[in-house]
Amino acid sequence: MNEQPFSVLPLRSELLNNLSSLGYETMTPIQAESLPAILMGQDVIGQGQTGSGKTAAFGLGLLHSLDTEDLNVQTLVLCPTRELADQVAEEIRRLARGLPNTKIITLTGGTKLRPQADSLARGMHIVVGTPGRVMDHITKETLELETVRTLVLDEADRMLDMGFEDAIDAIASYVAEHRQTMLFSATFPPEIKSIAARLTIDPVLVQIAAEQTESTITEHFYRVKNNESRLAACQLLMRHHQPASTVLFCNTRRETMEIAKALNAEGFSAVALHGELDQRERDQRLALFANQSLAVLVATDVAARGLDIEELDMVLNYQLANEAEVHTHRIGRTGRAGARGVACTLFTDKEQSKLARLQNSEGQPLDPDGCSEPLPDRDALKNPPPHPSMFTIEINGGKKQKLRKGDILGALTGEGGIEGSDVGKIQIAATRSLVAVARHSIKPALRKLAQDKIKGRSYKVRWMGED
Repeated sequence: MNEQPFSVLPLRSELLNNLSSLGYETMTPIQAESLPAILMGQDVIGQGQTGSGKTAAFGLGLLHSLDTEDLNVQTLVLCPTRELADQVAEEIRRLARGLPNTKIITLTGGTKLRPQADSLARGMHIVVGTPGRVMDHITKETLELETVRTLVLDEADRMLDMGFEDAIDAIASYVAEHRQTMLFSATFPPEIKSIAARLTIDPVLVQIAAEQTESTITEHFYRVKNNESRLAACQLLMRHHQPASTVLFCNTRRETMEIAKALNAEGFSAVALHGELDQRERDQRLALFANQSLAVLVATDVAARGLDIEELDMVLNYQLANEAEVHTHRIGRTGRAGARGVACTLFTDKEQSKLARLQNSEGQPLDPDGCSEPLPDRDALKNPPPHPSMFTIEINGGKKQKLRKGDILGALTGEGGIEGSDVGKIQIAATRSLVAVARHSIKPALRKLAQDKIKGRSYKVRWMGED
Protein backbone atom coordinates (compact mmCIF):
# COMPACT_ATOMS: atom_id res chain seq x y z
CA MET A 1 0.00 0.00 0.00
CA ASN A 2 1.27 3.45 -0.94
CA GLU A 3 1.71 5.83 1.98
CA GLN A 4 -1.17 8.24 2.34
CA PRO A 5 -1.03 11.60 4.13
CA PHE A 6 -3.46 12.35 6.96
CA SER A 7 -4.62 15.34 4.93
CA VAL A 8 -6.71 13.07 2.66
CA LEU A 9 -9.01 12.43 5.63
CA PRO A 10 -11.93 14.71 6.58
CA LEU A 11 -10.34 15.34 9.99
CA ARG A 12 -10.90 18.50 12.01
CA SER A 13 -8.32 21.14 11.07
CA GLU A 14 -7.13 21.35 14.69
CA LEU A 15 -6.21 17.68 14.62
CA LEU A 16 -4.48 17.90 11.24
CA ASN A 17 -2.42 20.89 12.33
CA ASN A 18 -1.37 19.13 15.52
CA LEU A 19 -0.45 15.95 13.62
CA SER A 20 1.87 18.02 11.45
CA SER A 21 3.51 19.60 14.50
CA LEU A 22 4.05 16.11 15.97
CA GLY A 23 5.72 14.97 12.74
CA TYR A 24 2.89 12.59 11.80
CA GLU A 25 2.66 13.09 8.04
CA THR A 26 1.62 9.74 6.57
CA MET A 27 -0.64 6.99 7.87
CA THR A 28 0.42 3.51 8.88
CA PRO A 29 -1.45 0.67 7.14
CA ILE A 30 -3.87 0.12 10.02
CA GLN A 31 -4.64 3.85 10.16
CA ALA A 32 -5.21 4.09 6.41
CA GLU A 33 -7.50 1.06 6.45
CA SER A 34 -9.52 1.87 9.57
CA LEU A 35 -9.76 5.68 9.84
CA PRO A 36 -12.19 6.25 6.94
CA ALA A 37 -14.68 3.84 8.55
CA ILE A 38 -14.04 5.21 12.03
CA LEU A 39 -14.66 8.80 10.91
CA MET A 40 -17.95 7.68 9.34
CA GLY A 41 -19.04 6.33 12.73
CA GLN A 42 -18.91 2.66 11.77
CA ASP A 43 -17.99 -0.11 14.17
CA VAL A 44 -14.48 -1.40 13.50
CA ILE A 45 -12.55 -4.55 14.41
CA GLY A 46 -8.81 -4.04 13.88
CA GLN A 47 -6.06 -6.62 14.09
CA GLY A 48 -2.51 -5.33 14.26
CA GLN A 49 0.62 -5.86 16.31
CA THR A 50 1.92 -3.54 19.01
CA GLY A 51 3.50 -0.50 17.37
CA SER A 52 1.25 -0.59 14.29
CA GLY A 53 -0.35 2.79 15.07
CA LYS A 54 -3.75 1.58 16.23
CA THR A 55 -3.85 3.98 19.22
CA ALA A 56 -3.63 6.97 16.91
CA ALA A 57 -6.29 5.39 14.68
CA PHE A 58 -8.97 5.16 17.35
CA GLY A 59 -7.62 8.23 19.17
CA LEU A 60 -8.09 10.48 16.16
CA GLY A 61 -11.53 9.01 15.57
CA LEU A 62 -12.82 9.68 19.06
CA LEU A 63 -11.29 13.17 19.15
CA HIS A 64 -12.80 14.07 15.78
CA SER A 65 -16.31 13.56 17.17
CA LEU A 66 -15.61 15.02 20.63
CA ASP A 67 -17.72 17.92 21.92
CA THR A 68 -15.49 19.74 24.43
CA GLU A 69 -18.42 21.89 25.59
CA ASP A 70 -20.16 18.78 26.94
CA LEU A 71 -18.52 17.65 30.21
CA ASN A 72 -20.25 14.27 30.26
CA VAL A 73 -18.17 11.18 29.50
CA GLN A 74 -18.30 10.68 25.74
CA THR A 75 -15.65 7.98 25.21
CA LEU A 76 -14.59 4.92 27.21
CA VAL A 77 -11.36 3.08 26.31
CA LEU A 78 -10.76 -0.24 28.07
CA CYS A 79 -7.21 -1.66 28.34
CA PRO A 80 -5.90 -4.84 29.98
CA THR A 81 -3.19 -3.28 32.16
CA ARG A 82 -2.39 -0.07 33.96
CA GLU A 83 0.75 0.44 31.85
CA LEU A 84 -1.15 0.24 28.57
CA ALA A 85 -3.91 2.51 29.90
CA ASP A 86 -1.28 5.10 30.85
CA GLN A 87 0.33 4.86 27.40
CA VAL A 88 -3.00 5.16 25.59
CA ALA A 89 -4.10 8.15 27.68
CA GLU A 90 -0.78 9.89 27.08
CA GLU A 91 -1.00 9.34 23.32
CA ILE A 92 -4.57 10.68 23.21
CA ARG A 93 -3.41 13.76 25.15
CA ARG A 94 -0.70 14.34 22.53
CA LEU A 95 -3.21 13.98 19.70
CA ALA A 96 -5.64 16.34 21.51
CA ARG A 97 -3.22 19.27 21.90
CA GLY A 98 -5.08 21.21 19.25
CA LEU A 99 -8.39 20.86 21.12
CA PRO A 100 -8.30 23.13 24.20
CA ASN A 101 -9.76 21.92 27.50
CA THR A 102 -9.99 18.27 26.51
CA LYS A 103 -10.39 16.35 29.77
CA ILE A 104 -8.94 12.84 29.91
CA ILE A 105 -8.69 10.61 32.99
CA THR A 106 -7.01 7.26 33.58
CA LEU A 107 -8.93 4.89 35.86
CA THR A 108 -6.66 2.07 37.01
CA GLY A 109 -5.69 0.33 40.23
CA GLY A 110 -2.71 1.32 42.32
CA THR A 111 -4.29 4.60 43.42
CA LYS A 112 -7.23 5.41 45.71
CA LEU A 113 -10.75 5.61 44.34
CA ARG A 114 -11.67 8.92 45.99
CA PRO A 115 -9.31 11.23 44.04
CA GLN A 116 -10.47 9.60 40.80
CA ALA A 117 -14.11 10.02 41.83
CA ASP A 118 -13.52 13.69 42.66
CA SER A 119 -12.03 14.26 39.19
CA LEU A 120 -14.96 12.51 37.54
CA ALA A 121 -17.40 14.68 39.48
CA ARG A 122 -15.85 17.81 37.95
CA GLY A 123 -16.60 16.56 34.45
CA MET A 124 -14.62 14.42 32.01
CA HIS A 125 -14.68 13.82 28.25
CA ILE A 126 -12.62 10.64 27.87
CA VAL A 127 -12.08 7.78 30.30
CA VAL A 128 -9.21 5.32 29.75
CA GLY A 129 -9.18 2.46 32.24
CA THR A 130 -8.87 -1.17 33.16
CA PRO A 131 -12.08 -3.22 33.43
CA GLY A 132 -11.69 -3.88 37.16
CA ARG A 133 -11.29 -0.25 38.19
CA VAL A 134 -13.99 0.96 35.78
CA MET A 135 -16.41 -1.55 37.34
CA ASP A 136 -15.41 -0.29 40.81
CA HIS A 137 -16.52 3.23 39.85
CA ILE A 138 -19.72 1.99 38.20
CA THR A 139 -20.61 0.01 41.33
CA LYS A 140 -19.97 3.02 43.58
CA GLU A 141 -21.96 5.22 41.17
CA THR A 142 -19.05 7.58 40.64
CA LEU A 143 -18.96 6.85 36.88
CA GLU A 144 -21.98 7.08 34.59
CA LEU A 145 -21.75 5.75 31.05
CA GLU A 146 -25.16 6.60 29.59
CA THR A 147 -23.62 9.48 27.62
CA VAL A 148 -20.79 7.41 26.11
CA ARG A 149 -20.93 7.55 22.31
CA THR A 150 -17.70 5.64 21.62
CA LEU A 151 -16.53 2.40 23.27
CA VAL A 152 -13.01 1.13 22.52
CA LEU A 153 -11.54 -2.23 23.53
CA ASP A 154 -7.76 -2.10 23.15
CA GLU A 155 -5.73 -5.34 23.25
CA ALA A 156 -9.02 -7.19 23.55
CA ASP A 157 -7.42 -10.63 23.30
CA ARG A 158 -5.31 -10.01 26.42
CA MET A 159 -8.30 -8.71 28.35
CA LEU A 160 -10.03 -12.01 27.64
CA ASP A 161 -6.88 -13.96 28.57
CA MET A 162 -6.85 -12.12 31.90
CA GLY A 163 -10.43 -13.12 32.67
CA PHE A 164 -12.15 -9.79 31.98
CA GLU A 165 -14.84 -11.09 29.62
CA ASP A 166 -17.67 -10.85 32.16
CA ALA A 167 -16.52 -7.40 33.27
CA ILE A 168 -16.43 -6.18 29.66
CA ASP A 169 -19.96 -7.43 29.04
CA ALA A 170 -21.16 -5.81 32.26
CA ILE A 171 -19.52 -2.47 31.42
CA ALA A 172 -20.93 -2.52 27.89
CA SER A 173 -24.42 -3.00 29.32
CA TYR A 174 -24.17 0.43 30.95
CA VAL A 175 -23.29 2.12 27.64
CA ALA A 176 -26.02 3.21 25.26
CA GLU A 177 -26.81 0.70 22.50
CA HIS A 178 -26.59 3.45 19.87
CA ARG A 179 -22.84 3.93 20.03
CA GLN A 180 -19.72 3.34 17.97
CA THR A 181 -17.67 0.34 19.11
CA MET A 182 -14.05 -0.25 18.15
CA LEU A 183 -12.21 -3.43 19.06
CA PHE A 184 -8.46 -3.76 18.50
CA SER A 185 -6.45 -6.92 19.06
CA ALA A 186 -3.06 -8.35 18.15
CA THR A 187 -4.52 -11.83 17.67
CA PHE A 188 -7.98 -13.00 16.65
CA PRO A 189 -8.92 -16.18 18.56
CA PRO A 190 -12.51 -17.50 18.57
CA GLU A 191 -13.25 -15.70 21.85
CA ILE A 192 -12.68 -12.36 20.12
CA LYS A 193 -15.16 -13.26 17.40
CA SER A 194 -17.71 -14.11 20.08
CA ILE A 195 -17.37 -10.85 22.02
CA ALA A 196 -17.23 -8.85 18.79
CA ALA A 197 -20.52 -10.39 17.71
CA ARG A 198 -22.11 -9.29 20.98
CA LEU A 199 -20.77 -5.74 21.08
CA THR A 200 -20.56 -4.58 17.45
CA ILE A 201 -23.02 -4.03 14.60
CA ASP A 202 -21.91 -4.72 11.00
CA PRO A 203 -18.26 -4.00 11.86
CA VAL A 204 -15.59 -3.22 9.30
CA LEU A 205 -12.77 -5.79 9.68
CA VAL A 206 -9.22 -4.50 9.26
CA GLN A 207 -6.37 -7.01 9.45
CA ILE A 208 -2.79 -5.83 9.04
CA ALA A 209 0.11 -8.26 8.76
CA ALA A 210 3.27 -7.78 10.82
CA GLU A 211 5.57 -5.22 9.27
CA GLN A 212 8.89 -6.65 10.46
CA THR A 213 10.92 -8.36 7.75
CA GLU A 214 14.03 -10.51 7.48
CA SER A 215 16.09 -7.34 7.23
CA THR A 216 15.14 -6.24 10.74
CA ILE A 217 14.58 -9.51 12.61
CA THR A 218 16.87 -12.50 12.43
CA GLU A 219 14.93 -15.55 13.63
CA HIS A 220 16.59 -18.73 14.86
CA PHE A 221 15.18 -22.07 16.03
CA TYR A 222 17.09 -24.46 18.27
CA ARG A 223 16.15 -28.04 19.13
CA VAL A 224 16.92 -28.94 22.77
CA LYS A 225 16.87 -32.41 24.32
CA ASN A 226 14.48 -31.77 27.17
CA ASN A 227 13.11 -29.13 29.53
CA GLU A 228 16.21 -29.32 31.72
CA SER A 229 18.43 -28.17 28.84
CA ARG A 230 16.36 -25.07 28.02
CA LEU A 231 17.88 -22.86 30.70
CA ALA A 232 21.45 -23.72 29.70
CA ALA A 233 20.58 -22.91 26.09
CA CYS A 234 19.14 -19.52 27.07
CA GLN A 235 22.30 -18.62 28.97
CA LEU A 236 24.48 -19.71 26.07
CA LEU A 237 22.50 -17.64 23.56
CA MET A 238 22.60 -14.49 25.68
CA ARG A 239 26.32 -14.84 26.37
CA HIS A 240 26.89 -15.36 22.64
CA HIS A 241 24.77 -12.45 21.33
CA GLN A 242 25.39 -10.08 24.29
CA PRO A 243 22.02 -8.28 23.95
CA ALA A 244 21.57 -5.14 26.05
CA SER A 245 17.91 -6.06 26.61
CA THR A 246 16.09 -9.38 26.34
CA VAL A 247 12.50 -10.47 26.91
CA LEU A 248 12.41 -14.18 27.70
CA PHE A 249 8.90 -15.59 27.18
CA CYS A 250 7.54 -18.47 29.27
CA ASN A 251 4.11 -20.05 29.31
CA THR A 252 3.50 -20.07 33.09
CA ARG A 253 3.90 -17.77 36.08
CA ARG A 254 5.90 -20.39 37.99
CA GLU A 255 8.44 -20.66 35.19
CA THR A 256 9.04 -16.91 35.12
CA MET A 257 10.00 -16.89 38.80
CA GLU A 258 12.14 -20.03 38.62
CA ILE A 259 14.03 -18.89 35.51
CA ALA A 260 14.64 -15.36 36.77
CA LYS A 261 16.01 -16.77 40.03
CA ALA A 262 18.26 -19.21 38.17
CA LEU A 263 19.57 -16.50 35.82
CA ASN A 264 20.40 -14.18 38.71
CA ALA A 265 22.32 -17.00 40.38
CA GLU A 266 24.45 -17.20 37.23
CA GLY A 267 25.23 -13.47 37.24
CA PHE A 268 22.48 -12.21 34.92
CA SER A 269 20.39 -9.16 35.79
CA ALA A 270 16.85 -10.55 35.51
CA VAL A 271 13.37 -10.13 37.00
CA ALA A 272 10.09 -11.98 36.53
CA LEU A 273 6.93 -10.31 35.24
CA HIS A 274 3.68 -12.16 35.82
CA GLY A 275 0.06 -11.50 36.62
CA GLU A 276 0.27 -11.99 40.39
CA LEU A 277 2.62 -9.09 41.11
CA ASP A 278 1.09 -6.15 42.92
CA GLN A 279 0.93 -2.93 40.93
CA ARG A 280 3.90 -1.28 42.64
CA GLU A 281 6.18 -4.27 41.98
CA ARG A 282 5.05 -4.45 38.37
CA ASP A 283 5.55 -0.72 37.80
CA GLN A 284 9.04 -0.81 39.28
CA ARG A 285 10.19 -3.80 37.25
CA LEU A 286 8.84 -2.37 34.02
CA ALA A 287 10.43 1.01 34.71
CA LEU A 288 13.83 -0.55 35.41
CA PHE A 289 13.69 -2.59 32.23
CA ALA A 290 12.51 0.33 30.09
CA ASN A 291 15.34 2.42 31.55
CA GLN A 292 17.88 -0.27 30.57
CA SER A 293 18.64 -0.89 34.24
CA LEU A 294 17.80 -4.58 33.87
CA ALA A 295 19.08 -6.84 31.12
CA VAL A 296 16.46 -9.62 31.13
CA LEU A 297 12.70 -9.53 31.64
CA VAL A 298 11.24 -13.03 32.09
CA ALA A 299 7.54 -12.76 31.29
CA THR A 300 4.34 -14.52 30.41
CA ASP A 301 2.47 -13.34 27.31
CA VAL A 302 -0.36 -11.84 29.36
CA ALA A 303 1.98 -9.91 31.66
CA ALA A 304 4.07 -8.61 28.76
CA ARG A 305 1.15 -7.16 26.82
CA GLY A 306 1.32 -3.39 26.77
CA LEU A 307 5.09 -3.20 27.11
CA ASP A 308 6.38 -0.08 25.40
CA ILE A 309 10.09 -0.80 24.91
CA GLU A 310 11.57 1.29 22.13
CA GLU A 311 14.72 -0.79 21.64
CA LEU A 312 14.67 -4.51 22.36
CA ASP A 313 17.70 -6.45 21.16
CA MET A 314 16.48 -10.00 21.69
CA VAL A 315 13.38 -12.09 22.19
CA LEU A 316 13.94 -15.55 23.65
CA ASN A 317 11.12 -18.09 23.52
CA TYR A 318 11.76 -20.57 26.34
CA GLN A 319 8.99 -22.65 24.79
CA LEU A 320 6.89 -22.27 21.69
CA ALA A 321 3.70 -20.28 22.18
CA ASN A 322 0.47 -22.25 22.04
CA GLU A 323 -0.79 -20.22 19.07
CA ALA A 324 1.02 -19.14 15.91
CA GLU A 325 -0.33 -15.58 16.20
CA VAL A 326 1.10 -15.25 19.70
CA HIS A 327 4.51 -16.37 18.41
CA THR A 328 4.38 -13.69 15.71
CA HIS A 329 3.44 -11.09 18.29
CA ARG A 330 6.31 -12.14 20.56
CA ILE A 331 9.05 -11.82 17.98
CA GLY A 332 7.52 -8.61 16.63
CA ARG A 333 8.64 -6.81 19.78
CA THR A 334 12.21 -6.68 18.51
CA GLY A 335 13.54 -5.20 15.27
CA ARG A 336 11.27 -2.16 15.35
CA ALA A 337 11.63 1.07 13.42
CA GLY A 338 14.34 -0.40 11.20
CA ALA A 339 16.53 -1.51 14.12
CA ARG A 340 18.10 -4.96 14.08
CA GLY A 341 16.69 -7.62 16.38
CA VAL A 342 17.24 -11.29 17.15
CA ALA A 343 14.49 -13.80 17.99
CA CYS A 344 15.51 -17.23 19.28
CA THR A 345 13.05 -20.06 19.89
CA LEU A 346 13.73 -23.31 21.72
CA PHE A 347 11.74 -26.49 21.05
CA THR A 348 11.86 -30.18 21.91
CA ASP A 349 10.73 -33.14 19.83
CA LYS A 350 7.41 -33.05 21.71
CA GLU A 351 6.76 -29.54 20.33
CA GLN A 352 7.29 -30.32 16.67
CA SER A 353 3.57 -30.14 15.93
CA LYS A 354 3.46 -26.59 17.31
CA LEU A 355 6.49 -25.65 15.24
CA ALA A 356 4.91 -27.04 12.09
CA ARG A 357 2.02 -24.58 12.52
CA LEU A 358 4.42 -21.66 12.15
CA GLN A 359 5.47 -20.25 8.79
CA ASN A 360 8.75 -19.05 7.36
CA SER A 361 9.25 -15.69 5.67
CA GLU A 362 7.81 -17.09 2.42
CA GLY A 363 4.65 -18.22 4.20
CA GLN A 364 5.53 -21.93 4.08
CA PRO A 365 5.17 -24.26 7.09
CA LEU A 366 8.41 -24.71 9.03
CA ASP A 367 10.17 -28.04 8.85
CA PRO A 368 11.48 -28.93 12.34
CA ASP A 369 14.56 -30.61 10.90
CA GLY A 370 15.22 -28.00 8.25
CA CYS A 371 14.89 -24.91 10.43
CA SER A 372 16.78 -26.13 13.49
CA GLU A 373 20.29 -24.73 13.95
CA PRO A 374 23.14 -25.84 16.21
CA LEU A 375 23.52 -23.78 19.37
CA PRO A 376 26.53 -21.45 19.56
CA ASP A 377 29.86 -22.98 20.47
CA ARG A 378 30.30 -23.47 24.20
CA ASP A 379 33.24 -21.08 24.07
CA ALA A 380 30.53 -18.42 24.39
CA LEU A 381 30.27 -19.41 28.05
CA LYS A 382 33.56 -17.58 28.56
CA ASN A 383 31.71 -14.34 27.82
CA PRO A 384 30.24 -12.55 30.84
CA PRO A 385 26.47 -12.24 31.17
CA PRO A 386 25.30 -9.03 29.45
CA HIS A 387 25.01 -6.25 32.01
CA PRO A 388 22.56 -3.33 31.91
CA SER A 389 24.08 -0.08 30.68
CA MET A 390 22.16 2.15 33.08
CA PHE A 391 21.08 2.48 36.69
CA THR A 392 17.86 4.18 37.77
CA ILE A 393 17.47 6.92 40.38
CA GLU A 394 14.14 7.60 42.09
CA ILE A 395 13.26 11.17 43.15
CA ASN A 396 10.38 11.64 45.59
CA GLY A 397 8.73 14.38 43.56
CA GLY A 398 6.75 14.48 40.33
CA LYS A 399 3.93 16.20 38.50
CA LYS A 400 2.24 17.33 41.70
CA GLN A 401 5.43 19.22 42.55
CA LYS A 402 5.42 20.58 38.96
CA LEU A 403 8.68 18.86 38.10
CA ARG A 404 9.55 18.61 34.42
CA LYS A 405 12.12 16.55 32.57
CA GLY A 406 14.15 19.68 31.86
CA ASP A 407 14.32 20.48 35.58
CA ILE A 408 15.81 17.07 36.41
CA LEU A 409 18.18 17.11 33.45
CA GLY A 410 19.37 20.59 34.41
CA ALA A 411 19.95 19.55 38.02
CA LEU A 412 22.05 16.57 36.94
CA THR A 413 24.15 18.37 34.34
CA GLY A 414 24.60 21.73 36.06
CA GLU A 415 27.85 22.96 37.54
CA GLY A 416 29.85 20.02 38.85
CA GLY A 417 27.31 17.56 37.43
CA ILE A 418 27.49 14.68 34.99
CA GLU A 419 27.54 14.75 31.20
CA GLY A 420 24.20 15.06 29.43
CA SER A 421 25.08 11.99 27.37
CA ASP A 422 25.09 9.96 30.61
CA VAL A 423 21.42 10.73 31.27
CA GLY A 424 18.88 8.35 29.78
CA LYS A 425 15.13 8.07 29.99
CA ILE A 426 13.31 10.35 32.44
CA GLN A 427 9.81 9.35 33.60
CA ILE A 428 7.67 11.67 35.72
CA ALA A 429 4.66 10.31 37.60
CA ALA A 430 2.34 12.03 40.06
CA THR A 431 4.58 11.97 43.14
CA ARG A 432 7.85 10.45 41.96
CA SER A 433 10.27 10.63 39.08
CA LEU A 434 12.66 8.06 37.64
CA VAL A 435 15.83 8.94 35.75
CA ALA A 436 18.22 6.51 34.07
CA VAL A 437 21.92 7.29 34.48
CA ALA A 438 24.96 5.58 32.96
CA ARG A 439 26.48 3.02 35.33
CA HIS A 440 29.78 4.86 35.67
CA SER A 441 27.96 8.09 36.65
CA ILE A 442 25.56 6.75 39.29
CA LYS A 443 27.53 7.90 42.36
CA PRO A 444 28.21 11.48 41.19
CA ALA A 445 24.60 11.73 40.00
CA LEU A 446 23.28 10.68 43.42
CA ARG A 447 25.59 13.16 45.17
CA LYS A 448 24.52 15.98 42.85
CA LEU A 449 20.82 15.41 43.39
CA ALA A 450 21.20 14.90 47.14
CA GLN A 451 23.27 18.06 47.67
CA ASP A 452 21.57 20.44 45.23
CA LYS A 453 18.00 21.63 44.92
CA ILE A 454 15.63 21.15 41.99
CA LYS A 455 13.60 24.29 41.29
CA GLY A 456 14.56 25.60 44.72
CA ARG A 457 13.50 22.50 46.63
CA SER A 458 15.35 19.53 48.09
CA TYR A 459 14.17 16.00 47.32
CA LYS A 460 15.00 12.56 48.65
CA VAL A 461 16.77 10.43 46.07
CA ARG A 462 17.73 6.77 45.97
CA TRP A 463 19.30 4.30 43.60
CA MET A 464 16.59 1.75 42.83
CA GLY A 465 19.11 -1.05 42.59
CA GLU A 466 20.28 -0.74 46.18
CA ASP A 467 17.46 -2.88 47.59
